[in-house]
Amino acid sequence: MTDGPRQRGCSAASGGDAVAESGKGSGEGGVALKKEIGLVSACGIIVGNIIGSGIFVSPKGVMENASSVGLALIVWIVTGIITAIGALCYAELGVTIPKSGGDYSYVKDIFGGLAGFLRLWIAVLVIYPTNQAVIALTFSNYVLQPLFPTCFPPENGLRLLAAVCLLLLTWVNCSSVRWATRVQDIFTAGKLLALALIIIMGIVQICKGEYYWLEPAHAFEPFQEYDVGLIALAFLQGSFAYGGWNFLNYVTEELVDPYVNLPRAIFISIPLVTFVYVFANIAYVTAMSPQELLASNAVAVTFGEKLLGVMSWIMPISVALSTFGGVNGSLFTSSRLFFAGAREGHLPSLLAMIHVKRCTPIPALLFTCLSTLLMLCTSDMYTLINYVGFINYLFYGVTVAGQIVLRIKAPDMHRPIRISLVWPVIYLLFWAFLLIFSLYSEPIVCGLGMAIMLTGVPVYFLGVYWDNKPECFNSFVAKMTYLGQKFCVVVYPGETKGAGNGEEGEELKESQAPLSQDDGETQKSADC
Repeated sequence: MTDGPRQRGCSAASGGDAVAESGKGSGEGGVALKKEIGLVSACGIIVGNIIGSGIFVSPKGVMENASSVGLALIVWIVTGIITAIGALCYAELGVTIPKSGGDYSYVKDIFGGLAGFLRLWIAVLVIYPTNQAVIALTFSNYVLQPLFPTCFPPENGLRLLAAVCLLLLTWVNCSSVRWATRVQDIFTAGKLLALALIIIMGIVQICKGEYYWLEPAHAFEPFQEYDVGLIALAFLQGSFAYGGWNFLNYVTEELVDPYVNLPRAIFISIPLVTFVYVFANIAYVTAMSPQELLASNAVAVTFGEKLLGVMSWIMPISVALSTFGGVNGSLFTSSRLFFAGAREGHLPSLLAMIHVKRCTPIPALLFTCLSTLLMLCTSDMYTLINYVGFINYLFYGVTVAGQIVLRIKAPDMHRPIRISLVWPVIYLLFWAFLLIFSLYSEPIVCGLGMAIMLTGVPVYFLGVYWDNKPECFNSFVAKMTYLGQKFCVVVYPGETKGAGNGEEGEELKESQAPLSQDDGETQKSADC
């Protein structure tokens, strides 16, 4: 975790695909993250990460705080529009700073190393491990529930199946980027088909005249008094349901033609998700009253029991498929965030390496899997998510604010996409509204989230900012890195044979010193 020669070497090699391609024509070979994510897979990543278990299990959070059916539907629509605006801002940043790592890379480049490290720290420490653990546990719960119809599945069984799910998907992601994206495509299609079934059944209900709660006179009939604070919490619940819209920015370097496919994927995916969310909620209220919806812990399952009869088992299976795809998408993207952090010197350098033949970030994937498995052992991860949910949304706003700062600091920078500054201003106004009311409603939870984030400050100064570490420490880190390279058969992206021309080549050689001890044969095979 140092900002020494290694960082400069990695920076020189960050255009890994260009290095690899030039090597093909000049007799030099190199490894880089493969550009294998096309438009369909890009849409699958966004849709698959946004649509997890939430729309099937707990839309009641929005309904409960919105206080009426009509206002709840407005919350879903407005939140989708705000998400689209945020995604537009990220699209400009994604093609202006075309690095994997998403908002971490943007915050680091715009606001400096400490701000970027704090974003990375909270993600590594809590956000992604806990989110993946919760999604995996939801998957195992819906797989096992039919086997235990009269009671809850055993807790150890849930954790064991969740661990098997994580290990299986980690193996898929380590084996091939193409396999991982195919899994994502298939399970995204599966969850969209399940939601299409819900929407079609809702349309059938409307055709039968079952639209009492959709009539304006009844839709805005409150079942409790309207409250601005509760409405803000409804928007926050809706924002969490749309979480994952920024995940494609984590894999920018693996996109085919990112300048074209990144914005296209956003323009296709966000309206699609908004449409699905709004019409799924309309379908729910054609079969259930607001009181029935609020009393259910699994809205889609209750909906299926009411309308599908003997075929009601389809809903639990749909949730299981949805969450399985959600775990895959989260593993795929979060490992790229850790990969990007290591490449910038903010995490151990081993996490910035990729397999010499498969071109997948195996150390980063194994690290992600291990941290998630550890979270499965804790009993309070839902509380941790509440603590850091505020911080996660805080960094969305910081990133969008960075777009305005970058326009001021570098007005002449090449921007393949350039949107009006009206859009980031609208997003920041909505963001400020949510954060102020969240802080007012839950000051202790938000304060503890800030405290968890600030524990990264001493880590940054000791691990990253401090250059002159003891020689024994540097030697230990180099040996552990070398062992990790041998175990995983990995090298730095952009590592080339014969890349020794000039000062930049010397720096690259120096940065790759651990591998060069006796692994020449591995280097020779490192042509992806």
